[in-house]
Amino acid sequence: MKPMPTTAMVLAAGLGLRMRPLTLELPKPLVKVAGKTLLDWTLDMAAASGVAKAVINVHHLGDKIIAHTAKRQRPATLISDESEHLLDTGGGIVKALPLLGDAPFLVFNGDGILIDGETPMLRRLTGAWDPDQLDVLMLVHARESAQGFDGAGDFFVSGDGRLHRRGTASSAPFVYAGAYIMHPRILAGEKPAPFSMNRVWDKAIAAGRMAALVHDGAWFHVGTPEAVGHTELLLGRMAAAR
Repeated sequence: MKPMPTTAMVLAAGLGLRMRPLTLELPKPLVKVAGKTLLDWTLDMAAASGVAKAVINVHHLGDKIIAHTAKRQRPATLISDESEHLLDTGGGIVKALPLLGDAPFLVFNGDGILIDGETPMLRRLTGAWDPDQLDVLMLVHARESAQGFDGAGDFFVSGDGRLHRRGTASSAPFVYAGAYIMHPRILAGEKPAPFSMNRVWDKAIAAGRMAALVHDGAWFHVGTPEAVGHTELLLGRMAAAR
């Protein structure tokens, strides 16, 4: 079995505007779903699969995330502070590179819940990762069964895992599911200034160095207050069915 990256970046610096009023006093990653914060859903999953270090960027009410993660032992947590300047997804990762290191690492969104299928998701992602051929391997989910997602879809994925954007199509069958492995070399020359990882993904797609893995478990995008209750209901049903 290929060794899994043991370092992860958790993107937790968003403003959480769609989650208001819950985020007036809490950063979005600390909103609780089924008794556990969104951040802990991600960190618990990562720790269970062997992630030893998680770098978390913070901005809105970042002191609360810092205090919360200080209570955790696994994984060890480091903070990339964006309290003065919000850097978007790309700039945030570039700023955190000194903490992340030179080896491939995992990236997670801080506003979703991933539930494993028959095989742990991170084991599947690692098994499909080939750093000689890829700079980014993204987890995607079928749009029709993605909970809490109401968009037109993000990607088309071919049989060999290669992907391309929806473009002008009215819809696409797969959506980004909030997790990927990346090699830091794809960020060479980038500055810690505000920019989206979409720019980097497009670069990797054009070079044939980005692929997708279709998630075989469940994914919940928790983006609004209404989504919290709906997600709790569905998680309860899943637990009862086991």
